[in-house]
Amino acid sequence: MSPTGLATSRMLLRRIRSADVDLLTALNDDPGVMRHIDRAPPSRAAVAAEIDALLAARERHPGHGRFIAEDHDGVFLGWFGLIVLADGPAAPSLGYRLRPAHWGRGLATEGGRALVDHAFTHLAAERVTAETMAVNAASRRVLDKCGLHYVRTFHEHFDDPLPGTEHGEVWYEITRDQWRHAGGTSNPHAC
Repeated sequence: MSPTGLATSRMLLRRIRSADVDLLTALNDDPGVMRHIDRAPPSRAAVAAEIDALLAARERHPGHGRFIAEDHDGVFLGWFGLIVLADGPAAPSLGYRLRPAHWGRGLATEGGRALVDHAFTHLAAERVTAETMAVNAASRRVLDKCGLHYVRTFHEHFDDPLPGTEHGEVWYEITRDQWRHAGGTSNPHAC
């Protein structure tokens, strides 16, 4: 990854900045984006605090974090992330959110694959994980196309559950060995 970010054929995944607060707040304000995430979008202040936490985490775990996705003309598409969770930097969690105007074009798969490959090529990850609602068929297809495999379904308690919560959350992952077996790419069709 260059100091500015990671390029794919149609996107630049650049490092998040404090100045991105309005872009991310607007993304979270879209009900379609938040349908499988939360009932109420976070406030601008909460988004700013999250960005501060992400910037601090990036200092502890260089190469990980959240990246703003822009097309090559600088148009904001959404974000992608490799976030370090409880299992540490050897098992980052893949995440993404795209503006609905850019859904259905393969951008989530393109960005997700780029970050999976980055995790194994440059970050010494042993596995990449992801989770989503079991009913989020679109996100599950993206994870499959990124080379991640379904591992399990689990249930969490929420005080104000979203529709579909009763079906649980699903956990996906790809290990370094699975990635190598696929030819060193998260594209399972590259074998």
